[in-house]
Amino acid sequence: MQSTSARTIKGPRRVDRRHDRRSPSPRWQFLRGFLKNPVMVGSIIPSSRVLIDRMLRPVDWETTKLFVEYGPGVGTFTRPILEQLPADAKLVTVDTNPEFTRYLRESIDDPRLVPVTGSAADIEKILLERDLGSADYVLSGLPFSTLPPGVGNAIGEATANVVRPGGAFLVYQFSPKVLDFIKPHFDHIERGFEWINVPPATLFWAWKKPKSE
Repeated sequence: MQSTSARTIKGPRRVDRRHDRRSPSPRWQFLRGFLKNPVMVGSIIPSSRVLIDRMLRPVDWETTKLFVEYGPGVGTFTRPILEQLPADAKLVTVDTNPEFTRYLRESIDDPRLVPVTGSAADIEKILLERDLGSADYVLSGLPFSTLPPGVGNAIGEATANVVRPGGAFLVYQFSPKVLDFIKPHFDHIERGFEWINVPPATLFWAWKKPKSE
């Protein structure tokens, strides 16, 4: 039986943007986050819908139970993921900026969303504490080329440890430096490039070999 996607859900389980005139707009919230910590945000402009659709194209939504997103910001990817995520699945977002975490919690009313303030390097602990098991997919737009020494390696290793066999680490970057951190831990890496984004981005789909292989 196929899982029911969020697009067929009615009522309180669907993605719901709460309208509050006092809340900052997503673009302003994103810009403020970039100005406070450009090393962690990486870009001053949220990703394009073309990049989002291409990045998520290989995802097998019907079998997805746990999706993890690093650096969700104001939810540029978070909302499209929730639109396609099965009703019984979870999306864990991990951001070092508590303002972004709070913004997602307040602007998206969806029980499948689990916003966490923390480091992607601690993803094993984050999932273990919540008894969520292995992730089917992990998505990251973190700027690996500007992360502090050692953090990129830690994130690459920790991510490989939480992704299930047959799952993947989906990464969009403005520098190919991330390959240094994911190559040692994943069995097969596919690569692409998307011009329709500001700035244009390099895309990586790093897969773990299924158990049967």
